[in-house]
Amino acid sequence: MFSWFWGRGASRRAVAKVAAAIDETLWQQHIAALPFLRGLTNQELATLRQHCAWFLASKSFHGAHGLQVDDGMALTIALQACLPILHLGTAWYEGWSGIVVYPEVFITHERMQDEAGLVHQNDEPTLGLAIDGGPVLLSWPQSQPGQGAMNLVIHEFAHKLDMAHGEADGMPHLGGTGIAPERWRGTLEQAWRRLARAIELLESAMPDEALAEADAPSWPGYPPYPPQVQALYDGLPLDPYAASDEAEFFAVSSETFFVDPLRLRQWQPQWYALLAAFYRQDPAARLGSGSE
Repeated sequence: MFSWFWGRGASRRAVAKVAAAIDETLWQQHIAALPFLRGLTNQELATLRQHCAWFLASKSFHGAHGLQVDDGMALTIALQACLPILHLGTAWYEGWSGIVVYPEVFITHERMQDEAGLVHQNDEPTLGLAIDGGPVLLSWPQSQPGQGAMNLVIHEFAHKLDMAHGEADGMPHLGGTGIAPERWRGTLEQAWRRLARAIELLESAMPDEALAEADAPSWPGYPPYPPQVQALYDGLPLDPYAASDEAEFFAVSSETFFVDPLRLRQWQPQWYALLAAFYRQDPAARLGSGSE
């Protein structure tokens, strides 16, 4: 009980109890609903199931605004959250315990101080938020399967990995990977700047009316870009939100790495290789990408 309170994770007995309680039919249905899990070996699926049991036993799910989080919803989130730590281990998710699930887009309040010292409060519609040392907030509609190349759950939990050993800056702890921090930082920044330049060139060619609409968030359902704008952004290797800063670049890259790995590997093979070394996974190979 006390280890749960401090976010250290549930006891082995509690995890075993949850593992035994996971309905086999429900498990198979949820595995099938996430096509990016295709290609996992039987051993990897067993490890994923054990990680999910730890996750479900260790984290507290709370529904906001009257939403009831049932077993299927919790398992959907757990599966997606645990894929990145498949070969990293559950210790990466220790130190916090709450997951808050909203029935729709929610509002976050951010206080900012301008150059004149005046404090402003910005109310931002939000789909997901990972709080350093605190809970993960998720909009349920965007946490379900069928979101295309985007994955809100993996995105927010990539932030948690980034925060596990310090401030979110796009460089998680690299111990045991053999990756030199300067190599990671240099490769990330090169890819990040390349994406930012591609967006700059794309938007410079947009008609003024299309550019005026391109500031809208691009997550499915909130609100969608106009078709002519979406068609242009679809040609980018990553969602344009990745250009916000290094932390968002890592999070967006991570979701693409797992959900649409060929696209990322083709665009930036060196960056893909570093992500594969960090996560100890090669989704492009796993998904049967023997040839481009």
